[in-house]
Amino acid sequence: MKKILWGLAAVILLAAIGFFGFAPAMVESDMNKVVPAPLPRVTEQTRALHDSLQIADMHGDTLLWRRSLLDRANRGQVDLPRLIQGNVALQIFSSVTKTPKEQNYDSNGADTDNITMLTVAQLQPPRTWNSLLQRSLWHAEKLDRAAAGSDGKLRVIRTPAELDRLLADRAAGRKVVGGMLSIEGLQDMEGQLGNLDKLHAAGFRMAGLAHFFDNEVAGSMHGVRKGGLTPLGVQTVRRMERIGMIVDIAHSSHKTVAEVLAMAKRPVVSSHGGVQATCKVNRNLTDEEIRGVAKTGGVIGIGYWDAAICSTAPAAIVNAIAHVRDLVGIDHVGLGSDFDGAVTTAFDTSQLAAVTQALVDRGFTPEDIRKVMGGNVLRVLRAGIVPQ
Repeated sequence: MKKILWGLAAVILLAAIGFFGFAPAMVESDMNKVVPAPLPRVTEQTRALHDSLQIADMHGDTLLWRRSLLDRANRGQVDLPRLIQGNVALQIFSSVTKTPKEQNYDSNGADTDNITMLTVAQLQPPRTWNSLLQRSLWHAEKLDRAAAGSDGKLRVIRTPAELDRLLADRAAGRKVVGGMLSIEGLQDMEGQLGNLDKLHAAGFRMAGLAHFFDNEVAGSMHGVRKGGLTPLGVQTVRRMERIGMIVDIAHSSHKTVAEVLAMAKRPVVSSHGGVQATCKVNRNLTDEEIRGVAKTGGVIGIGYWDAAICSTAPAAIVNAIAHVRDLVGIDHVGLGSDFDGAVTTAFDTSQLAAVTQALVDRGFTPEDIRKVMGGNVLRVLRAGIVPQ
């Protein structure tokens, strides 16, 4: 009997080691892939231009995964060493708190959740196991801890003054990167408007209203009903603008997008995605929606994965950028990679010079490239994260 019990204990121990020790890394490696594809050859002139840029990426999901931001990883697409190598000035890190099982772009209910098992497997604090709000607060804590342990190389940005200080230090030659917090779907408010203030106090300065399912705030492009803003959603948009949180319409239903754009008094963004004119996927923006975002003074962030641009090539990223430029002007388009967001890309953040080269090859001027690669996003952040 003792041998049987010892054998059973050994099996349980091995299973636990596999579940807690290896499963999270295996899951991420399978979901966040870099599959190399032909990239444009970066010339010396383009490299010099790229190294002079203040690059801003509006969306990365790195905080979802159990690995150090400070160490160069052999999986995923973003970490501090690769951000520095890619000359990124500001990475906006999104908090993903819930995703439906069998997730798809067409229709998802809100009754299942993939993230709960991940929180347990990653040995996150028990408070995060059954609270979406606590999951976001944990992501904020992770970013704060990374910044504290980075020897000043990573800074959490919460105010325009902190952003300007970061950019000034970079212009003076310091290799520093800013991290700002965003939210992918306000289901983490748990139906309570007061929780928005808790998220703001934790450092969140941008929020998408919905993710892959309809929630208490808004309809999702991938939800079942795909409705518009709820009464709580209207209150939420107004409160976000008042306290200095940028409204993100990525993943929102067409009805939600229309209602947000009609009521917006401050710049609105679509943090990551594409445009239907170059890649006709339901989550991408129509020309009417692009015009609406531009009318608010906002920015459309172009992603790097197949469902956003119908390719993973830098030239396809530039095709979408060029369409927005031609439709509403160069001031309303930027980068929104969705790195580490369960996407396959042709490059990671250390290789962003390939995008700069693709813009050069397309005939974009150096000034326009500065705007696309970061200037436009930085402008919107300065305007949008200041409380009214």
